Amino acid sequence: MQAARNTVDPAEVAKFEAMAAEWWDLEGKFKPLHMLNPTRLDYITRQIAAKFGRDLTADQPFAGLRILDIGCGGGLLCEPMARLGATVVGADAAARNIPVAQVHAEQSGLTIDYRHTTAEAMAENGKQFDVVLNMEVVEHVADPLAYLTACHDLLKSGGLHICSTLNRNPKSFAMAIVGAEWVMRWLPKGTHEWSKFITPDELFGLLRQAGLKPVDRKGFQFNPLAWTWRISDRDLSVNYVTASLRP
Repeated sequence: MQAARNTVDPAEVAKFEAMAAEWWDLEGKFKPLHMLNPTRLDYITRQIAAKFGRDLTADQPFAGLRILDIGCGGGLLCEPMARLGATVVGADAAARNIPVAQVHAEQSGLTIDYRHTTAEAMAENGKQFDVVLNMEVVEHVADPLAYLTACHDLLKSGGLHICSTLNRNPKSFAMAIVGAEWVMRWLPKGTHEWSKFITPDELFGLLRQAGLKPVDRKGFQFNPLAWTWRISDRDLSVNYVTASLRP
């Protein structure tokens, strides 16, 4: 498959450039992501362990695996993957995110290869990985199919692709935009565009068109009373995650 050269949306990149310095501020603009991160990591680590037969109780269960995090931001997923023993590459189209991620990794004593680049550029250079993490990115790109095709090309045969995004329905508009941006002001207004949200069935269709084989999907469900997130088998109404394989 031939990937498009560039699916980056400059307006979307500019939004995250403006927030780059706040990636590791637990009370800053990325507070919702810090709250969600343990649940994301639970899903990711279990999927990787199941696919590659790894024991998560081992000291470095992901040793020998090469993992790419596309849209890595400040490194919220890269750092745990590195601690678990993986060789990690973090890529982001927003240039200002990279030095933030590099400094934090150095302060944490971690070796992570951070790059200011795109999925398409890496795919065209023939880079391939055991795992590609694609979390909360697909709703920000200009051409989701071309972008997912690049993610496919970045995987080795049998490799694992994990993709999370936001469903498109009235509930997701109320929670992700009205609640998170307008009421709670966790994120600047305009961070998300509801029209770019993708339903689970649409995403499965795009993944198949990109040459991937979807094998799982779950919801990330927020409990406003307990102020916690959990993985749900049934509720994919707002945030959800998928796993797929490159045949």
